[in-house]
Parts: sequence; structure tokens; C-alpha cells
Amino acid sequence: MSGKIKSRSAANSDSITGGVSCDERILRDCHQLYTDPDSGLIPVAESVGVKLLPPRKKITVLLMGNHSAGKSSFINWYVEEHIQRTGVAIETQGFSFVTSGRKRESLTGNATLHLYPHFKPLQEFKGVSEYLSTEICTSRQKRFSLVTFVDSPGLVDGDMKYPFDVDEVILWLGDLCDLILVFFDPMGQALCKRTLNIVESLNENHGDRLRFYLSKADEAGGESDRQRVMMQIVQELCKRPGLNKCGFDMPTIYIPNPNKPSRCVNQIEEVCRTIEKTINQTVQNTLNSLERDCELIVEAVTDKLINDRQTTVENRRARCKSCFLTLLGFSVPLALMAFLLLGALSQDLLDVALGREGTEALSLYLTPAVKVFESLSVEQRLYGCAGLMLLSFLLLIIARFTFRTQPTLSTKQKRQLQEKLEYVQEVVKTKKKKLYEDYLRQSVSDHDMGL
Repeated sequence: MSGKIKSRSAANSDSITGGVSCDERILRDCHQLYTDPDSGLIPVAESVGVKLLPPRKKITVLLMGNHSAGKSSFINWYVEEHIQRTGVAIETQGFSFVTSGRKRESLTGNATLHLYPHFKPLQEFKGVSEYLSTEICTSRQKRFSLVTFVDSPGLVDGDMKYPFDVDEVILWLGDLCDLILVFFDPMGQALCKRTLNIVESLNENHGDRLRFYLSKADEAGGESDRQRVMMQIVQELCKRPGLNKCGFDMPTIYIPNPNKPSRCVNQIEEVCRTIEKTINQTVQNTLNSLERDCELIVEAVTDKLINDRQTTVENRRARCKSCFLTLLGFSVPLALMAFLLLGALSQDLLDVALGREGTEALSLYLTPAVKVFESLSVEQRLYGCAGLMLLSFLLLIIARFTFRTQPTLSTKQKRQLQEKLEYVQEVVKTKKKKLYEDYLRQSVSDHDMGL
């Protein structure tokens, strides 16, 4: 088994290495190690009662903020294609997934949930399915091949009604996303209470994923105006206990336009670095999870083999006990029958059958029992014989229950478990070590790695 798995895994690995980055190849290889239908870790783990989840091949970045905050414009700038509609009006009315693929394609809600099965629980939110879409484009700019953007509806206060519970959906998505970008624009909507309420709720469980940005900073007027807007936003955020923390940072960003130069400091590349840092952390977490899952499988297989050996020993002991009790149960009536038979034979017949010495030895051993038997009345003899028969019956019943054994693995099953153990230890762990070395080699030299 292991030889076939080795060759298959090597062939599949070679087929996907062309034209992709090292991080992308590592995530794809890890995903394949889990999901291969014949030798993946998921079916191997299921066979020993362990449930594993496959790692995702991309990180998920949720963009949220008030309407016209520049969320869709940022996505278009990042992928360097016009994918999302932009404008002052509320253009994004639902949740739009933007990801890279082989060709330009637009998917509706049902197709989106088929593409992202881990987002299927969104169907439980009334009205959301009709407002889900996916935009697939062929761009490979920046790190887009490793990113899936989730563009959320613009948030507004007042009488604006959404066709679904937008607050609950964003909070649910925040549990699954790896990074949450919150855009505040300086045009009067930055203090939207709905946005601040959702941010405060997200911060309770996922504060490490939240990043704040003052978008469209070039439209805020002069430097004093931008400072005043940022002060207002920070003051509003600090009024909320969960968001009042030290080290708060809110870089100013805007979409660069060569036809509209601005003196405002543009930190939009900081967003790219944050996304890249999240990708790097995801790669490390995926490799670490692969190692932990391998240890779980090895431990489960080892425990199953050890338990099988212990069960085999216990079954052997149970059979020995059962055989002993069975022999004891049959020996009681046989001894009684032999005693009665010998008592009915004459002395001359015993001398002929056993010889004089044999008869004397038999008499020596049986004399105490004969004396006890003759001292009993006929009724007592009957009760004694009945008691011995009952004892024999009880011993046979106990022997039958003692003979019950636990099921054990067949030779074929033990061989398969041993092959799975060798596959995880020799193939998967070796592959994981190589992937980690490839990842580290991007940053450090072979000398620093001790290779």
C-alpha cells in the first residue's frame, strides 16, 4: 500500500507545481494529503474513529464598513481588474465572494454554496441565499491566488431595511474568516452606529483578526481635516469598552490615481502586507495542524493495535477458564458414575481387570469415600447425588458464559492498520518536513536551517 501511495502522491505533487507560488503549492499539497479519496488523511482517520477537517487552500478576508467606504474599490485595485461595481450608491446589496480561477465567471447563490461548502450554514439565515454571489477572475496579481475576498453590504443607520439580518450574517462570517478589514470613510458615515456595534461584537471573540483603516483619505480635505476625522472615529471607538485598548492603529489609505495626485500619506500597501502576513501565518498553521493530525492518527492506530492485543490475551484467558470449568463440570458426574460402577463390580473382577496391586491402591484411595457414602442413609445419598449433578450443571453454565469473547481484528485488518501507520509516519510526515523546509527556504538559507 505505502509504495503505491508514495508514487501516486509524488505524481500528483509534480502535476500542480508548475506556475504557482511556494505558499500556494504548500497549501494545495496539504489539502491533497487530506482529501485524496484512496490515501488521504481524512479516510485514514475515519477508519480509526478520528474526524479531521481538511485545510483550506486560501485565506478568507472579510471587508466591512459603511456604504461607499471603498470596499469594492479596494478589491478592484488589489486584483487589478474591474470586478466589483463601485459608486456612491449602495452597489453591493448582498455578500459577494471574489476569488481567482481558471476563467472569468459569475456564480449565483446556489453555485456559490457548492463552491464553498463550509459556508452552507448561510442557508439557515432567511433571505441570504438569494443575495450570495461569486466573482471568479483569472488575475494573479499580488497574492490574490491565495485570497478569497468577501465583500459585504454597505452598512447604514436609520430606516434602511436589508432583505436579511445583515448583522448576524457578518458576525457568523467573522467566525470563519481569517482576516476582517474594517473601512471607515471620512465623508460623514464613519460613525455609523450599526458598523460600530458589529465591530464591537466581533472584537469580543476575534479581536486579533480586526484591522481598521481610514479609507478615501485623499477626499478628507487637508491634513488638519483628516486628523479631526480620525480623532472623531477614535473617540467614538474608545467609548466602547471592548474597543478601548492600547496599540490602536488606523492607517490612512486610498486608491492611488496618477491623474489625481495627493499629498496625503497612502498606507494602502500596509493592507497588502497584512494580507501577506495572514497568508504566511495560515501556511504555518496548516503545516502545524498537519503534524498534529498525523500524531492523532498514529496514536489512534497504535491504541487500536494495543487494544486488539490486549483483547486477544483476555480472550485466550477466557477460553482457558471456560475449558477448565467445562472439564470440572463433566468430571463430577463421570467420577460419580465411576464410583458407582466400581462399587457394583466384584472383588474377583477387579483383580482380573486391575491386578491385585492395582486393586489395593484403588481401595486405599476410595476407602474414605466408601465409608462416608455407606454412613449415609438412602435419602441422603440421593440428595448428595442430586447436589453433585446440580454443581456440575452450574459449572457448565458458568463455563458457557466465561467462554464469551470480544471481537478482534483479522490478520488482514491488522496488516491494513500497520500499512496506514507506516504511510503516515514514513510518507506524510516526510512530506510535511519537506514542505516546511520549502516554506522556510523562502526566508532563510540552507546554512541557517542546518541542512
